Amino acid sequence: MSQRTKKQKIELTDELRKWLENSNVVYLADFTGLNVKSMTELRKRFRESDGRFVVVKNRLALRALEQLEFPDIKQHLRGPTGFVLGVDDPVTPAKTLREFAKENEDRPSLKIGVVERRIVSVEEIERLAELPPRQQLLGGIAGSMMAPVTGIVGVLNALMRDLAYMIGEVAKKNEGAPEGS
Repeated sequence: MSQRTKKQKIELTDELRKWLENSNVVYLADFTGLNVKSMTELRKRFRESDGRFVVVKNRLALRALEQLEFPDIKQHLRGPTGFVLGVDDPVTPAKTLREFAKENEDRPSLKIGVVERRIVSVEEIERLAELPPRQQLLGGIAGSMMAPVTGIVGVLNALMRDLAYMIGEVAKKNEGAPEGS
């Protein structure tokens, strides 16, 4: 083995370690049966959704994982394994993977996932893929939180309007009343 090859492996291991360290979402998938064109398309879709699909030798992945405080997923690093990496949202990478698999004879297939340093099953990842994206969920939460506030503002405006009307009516009444009454 040449020195250059060893250096490249060290660099690749270090790069994977950094990606794993900065990812809150990691899904492992078996990509058996996908050709180069399909793999290129899969990587492109993940890049478009702020994710990443990375394939490295399992031995190098094990070395990268040993350098991190990461759940034990070693037993899933057998056979062809791709790493789906996401920074924030566990839903978007799960959706991207599911949609791609539907178009490609259920390939790649999920092995296991890690979300916020907690192992999640294939079933949990599939349920995540059914959820609306994070931004849509946050928008719905914000809208539902604003509804009561909007209602309170409406009631307060009505009270102020009624109070102003009553003060106006009393003022009119007092204008027409003789002094001292």
